[in-house]
Amino acid sequence: MSSQDLPPSLPTSPMVDSSPMQYSAPDVSSDRPLPSVSNLDFTSPVQNSEFPPSSSSAAHNVFDTDLSSPILYNTPSSLKTPGSFDNNLTPSRGAATPVRRRVDLGSSRRVRTINLDNGQTNGNDDGDDDEDDEVEGGDDANLVIWGTNVVVNRCKRSFAKFIETFKLSSYDGSDNQDEAEEPYYLTKLDEIAVNEHPYLDLDCGHLRSAAPNLYRKLVCYPQEVVPTFDMAVNCLFLARHARVVLDHQIQVKPFNAQRTKNMRSLNPQDIDQMITISGMVIRTSTLIPEMREGFFRCNVCQYEVSVEIERGRINEPSSCAMCKTSFSMAIIHNRCYFTDRQLVKLQESPDDMPAGQTPHSVPLHIYGDLVDYVQPGDRVVVTGIYRAQPLRVVSIHRSVKSVYRTHIDVLHFEKKEDKRMQMYKKAGTDDAQFRIDKERLEQIKKLAAKPGIYELLANSVAPSVYEHEDIKKGLLLQLFGGSRKQLERATTAQDGKVGLRSEIHILLCGDPGTSKSQLLRYVHERLAPRGQYTNGKGSSAVGLTAYITKDADTRQLVMQPGALVLSDNGICCIDEFDKMTDNTRSILHEVMEQQTLSIAKAGIICQLNARASVLAAANPCESQWNHKKTTIENIMLPHTLMSRFDLIFLMLDPQNEDYDRRLANHLVSLYHQDKKDQEENLLGAEVLKDYIAYARSCIKPTLSEEAGQELVQAYIDMRRGGSAAGARGGVSAYPRQLESLIRLAEARAKVRLSETVQTSDVQEALRLYREALKQSATDPRTGIVDISIITTGVSATSRKRRDELKNALRQLIQQDRVSNRAPTRKCRQLLSKWREQTDETITQTMFDEAVRALQDDDYLVRTGDVVRLC
Repeated sequence: MSSQDLPPSLPTSPMVDSSPMQYSAPDVSSDRPLPSVSNLDFTSPVQNSEFPPSSSSAAHNVFDTDLSSPILYNTPSSLKTPGSFDNNLTPSRGAATPVRRRVDLGSSRRVRTINLDNGQTNGNDDGDDDEDDEVEGGDDANLVIWGTNVVVNRCKRSFAKFIETFKLSSYDGSDNQDEAEEPYYLTKLDEIAVNEHPYLDLDCGHLRSAAPNLYRKLVCYPQEVVPTFDMAVNCLFLARHARVVLDHQIQVKPFNAQRTKNMRSLNPQDIDQMITISGMVIRTSTLIPEMREGFFRCNVCQYEVSVEIERGRINEPSSCAMCKTSFSMAIIHNRCYFTDRQLVKLQESPDDMPAGQTPHSVPLHIYGDLVDYVQPGDRVVVTGIYRAQPLRVVSIHRSVKSVYRTHIDVLHFEKKEDKRMQMYKKAGTDDAQFRIDKERLEQIKKLAAKPGIYELLANSVAPSVYEHEDIKKGLLLQLFGGSRKQLERATTAQDGKVGLRSEIHILLCGDPGTSKSQLLRYVHERLAPRGQYTNGKGSSAVGLTAYITKDADTRQLVMQPGALVLSDNGICCIDEFDKMTDNTRSILHEVMEQQTLSIAKAGIICQLNARASVLAAANPCESQWNHKKTTIENIMLPHTLMSRFDLIFLMLDPQNEDYDRRLANHLVSLYHQDKKDQEENLLGAEVLKDYIAYARSCIKPTLSEEAGQELVQAYIDMRRGGSAAGARGGVSAYPRQLESLIRLAEARAKVRLSETVQTSDVQEALRLYREALKQSATDPRTGIVDISIITTGVSATSRKRRDELKNALRQLIQQDRVSNRAPTRKCRQLLSKWREQTDETITQTMFDEAVRALQDDDYLVRTGDVVRLC
């Protein structure tokens, strides 16, 4: 039985969905005169004369009302109508501020309201102490949202009272309350009048402490209560700032709801209620223009009509209301009303995800000013309305599936560690708007003035890891990073696409069980502001870069970023780096040098920013470090990739009894000593993070003349092997190594919060670089440091030895040609003759290398066991 078949004495059930609209909102752009301002009753939310009730429930004062449109409630913004102009054609108060529909509430349908007689309702329907005042007004003073206990006029008055009286001192529980203290949200309204940003952020914690019943209504009925908050705020703003013109009416953005839910615990009880959840953004769509109101014009008589969205659809009129011609209405796109919309995928944060389970995700729908507010990789706290939408089995049939599709209509975004993230993103750019707590800033400056601040900060990095001081210093310099520089000839290009990189890459390799993974975990979880932690064995090329998928809503191909893109302006930690496939490692070449990622997949061609520092850990291929092999031979990584690391450290097990005893004492002390005793000479992780953030954001050191000359001299010495370690002809360098020294010296200056790179910074950078080079680039055959092991994969000694073998084999073949004129020789015979003529041990591998070298010189061609002379 439909609602029209009910007896006239019974109201329609509140659980039954509202019927199609029985009337339309007044067209503010038409010439039809509306009531004058003097005749409007601001205590009456809806005027019966202008908005008649539906025919089926007229006797009971039941209305179909769109709560998302403030024009129906006589807010100051609704006065921008022809009736709001006086005889002198001057606009009344508030007439210049237009109305904007709250599309973020998801109200695409009418909400039913009912007028209760004064005899049918008490003065206080829910026991609110702040709502026991008698409501003045006419017959519609007790307008109630159908199916709820929300009395519109009372809710509006209660929130206005909260705005006018709430003070932060009462919320903090302070006994000494200052009577001269200005109400908190009134000062926010004054700020809106100055910056003309028509949005008021409402902390639900404040509302919960001052008006708990009003807070409960907000959480249970956000779609109905938030518009009443908008009405109250706009009325108060108009009373305080009558001549201020805003882009649109002020909208209230609630956040910090106590009904904070874990993403896994969302259930049907939360549908259509306000919730607050946290997570990490993994995908964002492009801007989607969504039509909210269609404009149609008759092709015969030019009659025009506007049709609002209803249940997510805009129904085209089947016939013209003027000339009665069927199917003559045509849509006029440039006169339709569109809003900005964006689809975002939110995933559980790694910290909140239970061990051994896959992460959950939930789609977000973003509207208006929140579009493009978050990017993939941001960790956010979302406040919104949990929605459920039915899915049709077949698009042309009305039957729906029993399982609904859920999403969240976002009302407010709050980025986790928003201040620190802004500081990291502004590194190397103009940061005049930078702000930091004064007490923490003074603490940071006092720490920087200490003479041993460099060692103090280095010891505070992973204090549970024993020794490895130089490695901790390298990790500290990686966290600080260098200064971003733009080339003078490319200043007009996009930021981040050109110039010299400032990120420092570090590789840790050595024996298993030497705390490599522990260092990576500490940097990722405790110190890095943003980044991803991944494993080389479980990572693929698309997982590190980006992959293409089809969006479930738009059915279009979209690109989801990988770990390197999500680590932009952060650190990407890769464990088990040696277990990566060659295809996966190949994509790191561009990322580690150009700091960009080129994508050409499924017709999507783009270049993404990947300005991330790479911190990798690798184990030797033989499970234990072989001291008779080079670094390249031990971990089996391509030298083209190894040369892109600024620092390569070896973490070896010394197998020394004294070292083992000290290490055991350190590990045992972690379990029985007091933490206060351990942290006396160390900085906490939070202080260290703030210190690093402040240095990266505000300190941009430049090279002094003395430091520049020191760098030039150090580079020349390394090139010609002028140092004591390279006097025998081993050490060499390339421009890439000089750039690494510059970045390390700039990071060392940031540790001191110095704007100038001094000679001491260059010397420390050079010392740290040589220590890493001494470990990773030492030729095991000669004990000489040779950087060509890293850059080319072959040491100078091995290259010289290969040339000697090649020349010896060439000489043997020439001697054999005197007695044997045949153009072919057998490899076995040549190897036997070579072994007979020399006292050295010639292995089959050495012989094959010599033959291969002669073949590269086009001296011979080898086919199986036979070589043919050219």
